[in-house]
Amino acid sequence: MTSPTGGGAWPQIIQGGMGVGVSGWQLARAVAMTGQLGVVSGVALDTLMIRRLQLGDLGGHIRRALARFPDAAIAERIVDRYYVAGGVGPEQPFRLATRPSLHPSQRTTELVVAANFVEVLLAKDAHDGKVGVNYLEKLQMSTPAAVYGAMLAGVDYVLVGAGIPAAFPALLNALAAGRTGTIAVDVAGADVAGGVPGPASVEIHPEMIAGRATEVGRPTFLAIVASHVLSTYLARDPRTRPDGFVVEGPVAGGHSAPPRGPLTVDGDGQPIYGPRDVADLEKVASFGLPYWLAGAYASPEMLRAARSAGAAGIQVGSAFALSEESGFDPRLKREIIDRARSGVLRVRADPLASPTGFPFKVADLPGTITDAAVYAARRRVCDTGYLRVPFRAPDGEIGYRCPAEPVRAYVRKGGKEADTVGRHCLCNGLIAAIGLGQRHRDTTVEPALVTMGPDLSFLSRLPAADDGSTYRAADVVAYLLQDADDVNGCLAPGCRQETRPSVAASR
Repeated sequence: MTSPTGGGAWPQIIQGGMGVGVSGWQLARAVAMTGQLGVVSGVALDTLMIRRLQLGDLGGHIRRALARFPDAAIAERIVDRYYVAGGVGPEQPFRLATRPSLHPSQRTTELVVAANFVEVLLAKDAHDGKVGVNYLEKLQMSTPAAVYGAMLAGVDYVLVGAGIPAAFPALLNALAAGRTGTIAVDVAGADVAGGVPGPASVEIHPEMIAGRATEVGRPTFLAIVASHVLSTYLARDPRTRPDGFVVEGPVAGGHSAPPRGPLTVDGDGQPIYGPRDVADLEKVASFGLPYWLAGAYASPEMLRAARSAGAAGIQVGSAFALSEESGFDPRLKREIIDRARSGVLRVRADPLASPTGFPFKVADLPGTITDAAVYAARRRVCDTGYLRVPFRAPDGEIGYRCPAEPVRAYVRKGGKEADTVGRHCLCNGLIAAIGLGQRHRDTTVEPALVTMGPDLSFLSRLPAADDGSTYRAADVVAYLLQDADDVNGCLAPGCRQETRPSVAASR
């Protein structure tokens, strides 16, 4: 079985599309140059681009990529509006991008398209490896523009998780043909007439860019799923059928699917997963689509186990997140590694942290938002708004709210105060973790939030440097592929053994 993206074999290793800017273009490019699949995170790229421009565009990379954007006028407007030669002062707040909405302006759409184009183009620059982009299904309002920008840059794969990505095959098909791309958006609240949530959608018209519709390559679509139930739902209908799956277990970093059934927690407040939450790989494999396993698979032994179970390979996040090329703030990255190697780093699944309601992995680090004193001292603000959801008020008007925003504002918009307890502002926290946290006029800076998987055993098997630097992405790939020619005679892409263990059993 070969990959539909340019032919050749499926990658054995997919680098996870982590956080906001942790999986940036530098990391994705480094992985792609090894022959594996490098992936950029597609979250908040408009904010990251304009903040980097405001810091002076170190290395000139953003302006270099914008110079290749199909619409030179759009690129020029972005540079004129946001670029600051030499960078803004260390205490000056960043100018903000307009928050996502159901009715974005032309300028907002242009910015999202251009930002995704820039990130993917830089990841693909000057090599022939494959690059993917990872989106969260929950971030629906900016999805069509983001996907189109990535496709304009020639992205090879689109990966989507944290929801039910049933609309993506049709979206990719439409955009590849130069047609309008549309995504339905979930709207909470009561419809005036029917008493049920009203429908809504967002769309991108390709002719909005450069004044014409351009046919672009259709990337391979991989749906990130946590269960065979979701894979069955997606695969049974040609309109929702992906080109493959990433089957992610509950120990993976970032968002995880909640346990099936009523939520129960252990003594540390972490969700308890049971047998119903274990994906049946026999059923996943029965659709004849390639699949990769994710969640504590960062070792050559687990790669061999996954391949022997019939998987095309594995997806690995945390090992790449701590590599030299990742976007983590270097000081934060060094602290994570030092604390992990000394055995004092705690990573836990917090069922309350994410405004989405999905369990979210957080690393307990002093000075970050998981520090109780830091959380209590932070003034709630919702100035980026990526996780806001639209709601329809009783009078029929559409508003936007997020349980991590100021409590009074959320309640005023019809939200329940109980839903605000323990919520973290993932948008600001994850942006701060890569050193781009907003500077407020009261001189405070947004505290960081760190997410990763709890299994960091790979650190003891990867090189450590005395000068405080960490290993490189190529070291991770070499480590995972050692002895890769010995996989019980099952090396051909798509090769499957007769017996396939479950995700849990294969660990």
